[in-house]
Amino acid sequence: MFSLFKSKPRLKDLIPENHIDIHSHLLPGIDDGAKTFEDTLSLTKALQGFGVSQFITTPHIIQHVWDNTHEQILAKSATTILALEKNNISAPFKAAAEYLMDDQFVHLFQSGELLTLKDNYVLVEMSYINAPIQLYSILFDLQVAGYIPVLAHPERYLFYQNNFSEYAKLKKAGCLFQLNLLSIVGYYGTGITKTAEQLLQKGMYNYVGSDVHHNNHISAFDLKVQIKDLAPLSEAIVNNQFFKFD
Repeated sequence: MFSLFKSKPRLKDLIPENHIDIHSHLLPGIDDGAKTFEDTLSLTKALQGFGVSQFITTPHIIQHVWDNTHEQILAKSATTILALEKNNISAPFKAAAEYLMDDQFVHLFQSGELLTLKDNYVLVEMSYINAPIQLYSILFDLQVAGYIPVLAHPERYLFYQNNFSEYAKLKKAGCLFQLNLLSIVGYYGTGITKTAEQLLQKGMYNYVGSDVHHNNHISAFDLKVQIKDLAPLSEAIVNNQFFKFD
């Protein structure tokens, strides 16, 4: 019997060739992502299989949790790139960082240069428990320092789900939004998928990211997309080409 409804696509089938991933945790042993280089190799190969051709990996910088310095990240990135090349992976690969917006972050951008996605675009996040009290002050000062904030996975901050005006306020404050691709397959729960769909429909996302940490995330790319209108998603995916590098 023929279905009356067109089957929803799997996430991996929506990733175009030459896609640029701007959010992942592929450097080994540096945060809650890849633990070993073997993990790095496996995750990188899997993402390449989906169509990713360039990687901007973004280890956490979270005070008292993942106290990564810029020097440590760049050193780990350099050794990882050499190891990938020895394993016949020559795809462009660079490291930035995913910064938790806290007092330490303010000190970092006021005292030196940040590790950016490209030019002055910096990936930032908040605690999943609550937004920082000085959020809008931090965002203002960050932009005064010359940076453009790209907020990672806004759909995952549960404290905003029943207060959608806060998303508009963040956009007005200069935040660009990065969608976690796994949010649209229900990986983090139906509520987060619904929020992601609403933000997509309102045209609020600028970019997408895999936010891959481990093989469970890779497996989720086989899941079917749970949103109805794919056009805003496709536009956000295409926008990632802005971050292309050599």
